[in-house]
Amino acid sequence: MTIKNNTVPNKEDWRNSIPEDRLAHLIKDARRAMERSLQIRLIDHSVAFGHWSFLRILWEHDGLTQRELSELAGMSAPTTFAAINAMESLGYVRRSQKEGNKKNVYIHLSESGKALREHLLPLAEEVNAVAISGLDREEVRIARKVLTTIIENLSVDEKDLHESSNRRVPSTRALGRLLQPGR
Repeated sequence: MTIKNNTVPNKEDWRNSIPEDRLAHLIKDARRAMERSLQIRLIDHSVAFGHWSFLRILWEHDGLTQRELSELAGMSAPTTFAAINAMESLGYVRRSQKEGNKKNVYIHLSESGKALREHLLPLAEEVNAVAISGLDREEVRIARKVLTTIIENLSVDEKDLHESSNRRVPSTRALGRLLQPGR
């Protein structure tokens, strides 16, 4: 797609410019649009989008270790650490350690962190409703089936790659070292 004279293509041009086999682009754009829509709503409640995943998990599983929270959120340990620091300073969470075990740090929602649930979950539901408007139940069911299958297929592929050739997604630090010239 070429943008001429600094004009943004209309919706039909945009849709027609995407090759049929480019599901990854559509999924990425849909994810980005949904995240932006939720982010706009969250800011009205002074909640950073980066805290959303952690809050959502903690509403269901309060008292996880920082490592468990990181794994469930699919975030790196340093990202989780930074987010928990910020959320702690905002009064949404508190850290604790069990007596006799100084290794594990447990993350617990504060009362204000728990109270956010009643304000924020409806926002996520609203975004989902907006996203599927114009689709009937069967289309939504099929979309869920398709996306779930894609996720499962790629998860198996990643596991197979790791088991067969010890390949995995490198950490940001490792990737930086790989991409530096002369190393």
